[in-house]
Amino acid sequence: MDLKDRINRIEERNKKVTLDKKWETSLTRRLFIMILTYIIVLIYSYIIKKYDNIFLSSLVPVIGFGLSTLSLKFIRKVWDKHN
Repeated sequence: MDLKDRINRIEERNKKVTLDKKWETSLTRRLFIMILTYIIVLIYSYIIKKYDNIFLSSLVPVIGFGLSTLSLKFIRKVWDKHN
């Protein structure tokens, strides 16, 4: 591999890293995490409203965060196209 190829690969990697950092700090990402977590909390709270259990209530933020980060892959693809 010659020097030009190595430099090109490094520059491409740097572009990807820069885009990743931009995504991690973007307002879009934070808003979607908040919105999706809120929706999940509403649904979960409605489901467990008959139970008064601290352990079930404590699962709300964990489930919300987990599901919101899983669903962010699609949002990330759309965001990448516009940035």
